[in-house]
Amino acid sequence: MSELKTAIADAVKTAMKAGEKDRLSTLRMVSAAIKQKEVDERRSLEDADVLAILDKMVKQRRESLEQYESAGRDDLASAERAEIALIGEFLPQPLTDAEIDALIDAAIDETGAESVRDMGKVMGIIKPKAQGRADMGAVSGRVKGKLG
Repeated sequence: MSELKTAIADAVKTAMKAGEKDRLSTLRMVSAAIKQKEVDERRSLEDADVLAILDKMVKQRRESLEQYESAGRDDLASAERAEIALIGEFLPQPLTDAEIDALIDAAIDETGAESVRDMGKVMGIIKPKAQGRADMGAVSGRVKGKLG
């Protein structure tokens, strides 16, 4: 079992014992998403796979948060913020802008990329290193800016 899955399962048990209903609900949702992916793919997920799921969940919640804030729904926005913070506990430390730039430069050098057409090669190298540690949409935009 991957370390992340174990950590999430332990957090579920702890939340149950402590009677933290909101935390437990979010953790169960995370566990369900992981289990669903395992059932769909008929394999046990590794930490990288779990990170991708957590990253996707955070991205979805950020999009919902923007919509709730623009609609003036502070009650729903605060719930999304709480879920983002909870899921974020299981994500690795985010990369700094300098670290992202260094990753991009190294990937461009490694692939010999010269134009936006080579972006797929560059992102293929960056994604496993930055998954869960940076917003991949923003990284993609920065890569495009350097190659453009």
